Amino acid sequence: MKRLTSYIMALLSAAAIFTGCSHGVASSAGLEGAASAGITVPPISHNDSLRFKIYYFEAVKQQVAGNYDAAYDLLSHCLDINPNAAEAYFMMSSYSGVLNGDTAALENIKKAAELDPSNNTYLESLATGYLRIGNSEEAIKAYEKLSHNSPERSDVLDILYQLYLKNKKYDDVIKTVGRLEALEGSSEQTTLVKMHVYSLQGKKDLEFNELKSMADKYPNDMSYRLMMGNWLLQNGKPEEAYKQYTEVLRQDPGNPQARMSMIDYYRTTGDTLQADSIQEDMLLNPKTSVDTKMTLMRQVVADNEKNGGDSTQVLGLFNRILEQPQETSDMAQLCAAYMTLKNMPQDSISKMLEKVLTISPDNAAARMQLIQALWNEQKFDRVIELSRQALEYNPDEMVFYYFLGLAYVQKDDDDSALEAFKKGVSQIDDQSNPSIVSDFYAIMGDIYYSKGMGKEAYAAYDSCLQWKDDNFGCLNNYAYYLSEEGKDLEKAEQMSYRTVQAEPDNSTYLDTYAWILFKRKKYKDAQPYIDMAIKNDTTNSAVLLEHAGDIHIMNGDTDKALEYWREALKQLGDEDNKVLIRKIKLKKYVEK
Repeated sequence: MKRLTSYIMALLSAAAIFTGCSHGVASSAGLEGAASAGITVPPISHNDSLRFKIYYFEAVKQQVAGNYDAAYDLLSHCLDINPNAAEAYFMMSSYSGVLNGDTAALENIKKAAELDPSNNTYLESLATGYLRIGNSEEAIKAYEKLSHNSPERSDVLDILYQLYLKNKKYDDVIKTVGRLEALEGSSEQTTLVKMHVYSLQGKKDLEFNELKSMADKYPNDMSYRLMMGNWLLQNGKPEEAYKQYTEVLRQDPGNPQARMSMIDYYRTTGDTLQADSIQEDMLLNPKTSVDTKMTLMRQVVADNEKNGGDSTQVLGLFNRILEQPQETSDMAQLCAAYMTLKNMPQDSISKMLEKVLTISPDNAAARMQLIQALWNEQKFDRVIELSRQALEYNPDEMVFYYFLGLAYVQKDDDDSALEAFKKGVSQIDDQSNPSIVSDFYAIMGDIYYSKGMGKEAYAAYDSCLQWKDDNFGCLNNYAYYLSEEGKDLEKAEQMSYRTVQAEPDNSTYLDTYAWILFKRKKYKDAQPYIDMAIKNDTTNSAVLLEHAGDIHIMNGDTDKALEYWREALKQLGDEDNKVLIRKIKLKKYVEK
């Protein structure tokens, strides 16, 4: 008999379907159901029936205990005894699925449903199985049988009408929605579904009648009258739409949705002045909700772009709106976004972002946008001020610690920078961005090293690489500092080589790798890398030039070494460069 592997057992442990014994064992109801469905089920003997029960309940017991091999064997034996046992096929489906895939599992469930068509569990499993493999036609058949068995289940009817809609069986959608309404009554959802179907069928009169029936049913709900008006306007009946809008406004003069519909009406009929007047009045009216104003202003922007994109009028309207007290910063933020879209000067955009923060100082997105703009302008004092303010409102946003620390670095205030980064790493959790956390530790390592705290620097670098092992800036600096101290050179070489592989044209990485090879006395290996570093260097770095000289002298090329050393000295000057001067004078490499 076929055995289950340990891998399959593990899968079953996580996903096996426990059917239990609530459906009965070879029940008479199942036999009668099969018979009524036209399926002939041969009877089994009383003795076989008893044997079946023993093996089946033992299979259930073994499955519950997690002994899936034993359960599978027992179920197989059950089907040998009674090949028409619906419950055994259903329980076996989980094993068939693991062994042979969804199709095999579905065949077992289908067999169970055929043998016991009154069993809703089987039918529902069959229907969902067909959906899983994308066979919506068969799924519909199964759900229809399920609905026949349980006509009170509205959830089944919900699924059915969606499947009919997907398969473009529009008449069946209408019939199924009608069954749903007979069960639960008509609702906005069912009305909208029928309207959608009638629209797809081109049955405009029936579509409108559905909407009108809801308006008649709920005469005090103005939303249905507005929906009727909008439908009429969209279907070429503006005057009838106007009657609906004016009736709503008669009963509710301040109704914002009705006033917005009137804007659409006037635009449709060509009266743009009247449309603009209503629109402007709503935008400048303190009683208009923020959401409505935002919707209207987005429409103003869209219409303006469609008609040529003259920003003067739009910005003028933004300014008039923003002169009034603002409940939220949404309008100012929309204005800043529009100004960015129109490529306005950055100082103008920044002023608007400042206004956003005046209204909502906890607006992290606007503050971040402003900080980035100021960073590009190298206004580091203001970056520090904004970042410190941000942390009062958003103390868990690591990006603000990041910019705060970097701004202090730019101002050569390493102590304040280190304090900012330390506070930042205290906010690290499982949801933190690995790249940002890695950069925090990398910069902390650089600061520690500059302060002569090598042990702390290397610990920070190790933390950096734990979060992101391909932080190449960290790998480069870590490797270089190790080489300068002459320790762990093999480790330094491995780290540096990764950076060169990743960025083979990076002069800094090439120089570091060449220098580590030099430190390891691999002079011939070092020379091509330092030559590439010099070739790719656009800064004429004195450090690279001196290293090039050191490597060339050790490879016997004295003239080239002197050329590099003299160029390096020219960059640095004679002051405090005694070692370089000695190299040139002695024409040989001198340790620092």
